[in-house]
Amino acid sequence: MAQVSMTVRMDSQLKKMFDELCLQFGMSANTAMNVFAKAVVQRGKIPFEIRGDRAYEALDGSLAYRSLRAMAESGQLPDLSLDEINDEINQTRQGV
Repeated sequence: MAQVSMTVRMDSQLKKMFDELCLQFGMSANTAMNVFAKAVVQRGKIPFEIRGDRAYEALDGSLAYRSLRAMAESGQLPDLSLDEINDEINQTRQGV
């Protein structure tokens, strides 16, 4: 499978926070974006609810990650299994 590059523009503070959270999750920002893109393609929709009733600062990334991981472990996300997420992380760590 051919690899292509993609550029994403975001606020520098958001990028810093995203990178730090991704490291806590054991993955790079690149891996996180790949996991997200695969979930969108597999489901044909954004794989989480987008809501406007909370301020950005109130969002807890680690809570969201733990929630999604629990959903994957319990089989509630059959289109993107925990094994597939872990495979993506391992491929990125190996430079595949």
